[in-house]
Amino acid sequence: MLAEFSVIPIGIGESMGDQIARVLKIVDESGLAYKANPMGTVIEGSWEDVMAIIKKCHQEVIKSSPRIVTSISIDDRPGKPNRITEKLKSIEKRLGKEVKK
Repeated sequence: MLAEFSVIPIGIGESMGDQIARVLKIVDESGLAYKANPMGTVIEGSWEDVMAIIKKCHQEVIKSSPRIVTSISIDDRPGKPNRITEKLKSIEKRLGKEVKK
């Protein structure tokens, strides 16, 4: 399962760098495959593992923010491993070139 998620703190001002760094530390330490991007993070794993990490990230950010919004988008295709990299490779093959990363 792939899940893209973002945790957005509200009421802390414009900078979210400290909270994002704490979220990515949790994701990195989880051992799950992931890719960070400017608008969120994509992680791959079982439903239980992915949801546990997202919950942990949500709980971490709420410690320092009066309010947060966590958005989750799930792409679940059983029997297809390594989709975090294979989906992009499939598109690159169709394009005949690498996409910007």
